[in-house]
Amino acid sequence: MSSNGDLSDPGSSDSFWEPGNYKRTVKRIDDGHRLCNEVVSCFQERARIERGYAAQLSDWAKKWRGTAAERLSELHLELHGRLAGEDSEKVRVWQKDAFHKQMMGGFRETRDADDGFRKAQKPWVRRLKEVESTKKSYHQTRKEERTAVTRETHAKADPSKSQEEVRKFTSRVERCSEEAEKAKQRYEKALEELNRCNPRYMEDMEQVFDMTQEAERKRLRFFKEVLQDIHTHMDLSSKDGFQSLYRDLGQTINTANDVEDLRWWRNTHGPGMSMNWPQF
Repeated sequence: MSSNGDLSDPGSSDSFWEPGNYKRTVKRIDDGHRLCNEVVSCFQERARIERGYAAQLSDWAKKWRGTAAERLSELHLELHGRLAGEDSEKVRVWQKDAFHKQMMGGFRETRDADDGFRKAQKPWVRRLKEVESTKKSYHQTRKEERTAVTRETHAKADPSKSQEEVRKFTSRVERCSEEAEKAKQRYEKALEELNRCNPRYMEDMEQVFDMTQEAERKRLRFFKEVLQDIHTHMDLSSKDGFQSLYRDLGQTINTANDVEDLRWWRNTHGPGMSMNWPQF
């Protein structure tokens, strides 16, 4: 993890470690609740399709006296009951257990994560602001020093200037140089204090992050379990064409890998991201 001291580097502004950027991970908790609702909606929509298809099959079977079609209609009606009933209810129960609503709105899990990240980041941000302040002061004093040097140089080259006037410009350069050195020391000290906080800062932030990762791991595994159940319920046909269709669906679901998903999130939005730590 390199550090070049440029706090305004656009490449570092998106890092998890930057102030406030943990909120993407906090938002993921709310997204998990929303995804539960969307899964239930998905099941309910498919259940309505199954019910409609079952009714059409039943009508067709009555018209053409198709006993096999009637049995298939019953199977699709049974599937409708599972999708609209136990499958949807399973998601609702898990959702209620995983997300606890607060009286003032939002979820306790979201609040706990946000509070944890904010508490972990607060001391580091305070020192970061000190670094930014001292950095600004340091560069300002160096700018004033350069201006003083330029004026001294012009004064020395101006034959109309007396020695006393030149000495005043020289004194100004000396004062500016002294102030710049003092500002430099303050800047370096602020950086030193900030860097001394980095290990504890990273430890505290990762502790909260790991808590959110564990919650997300449970959601990912639960969703995979639910989808595997749905796959089993929907596999009604023994025909080769349908078997291959459901086999492909099962393979797609089974390729879901919570370890890889969490590793990607960690490296893309979490502690695995690079960070240009401030340095002089």
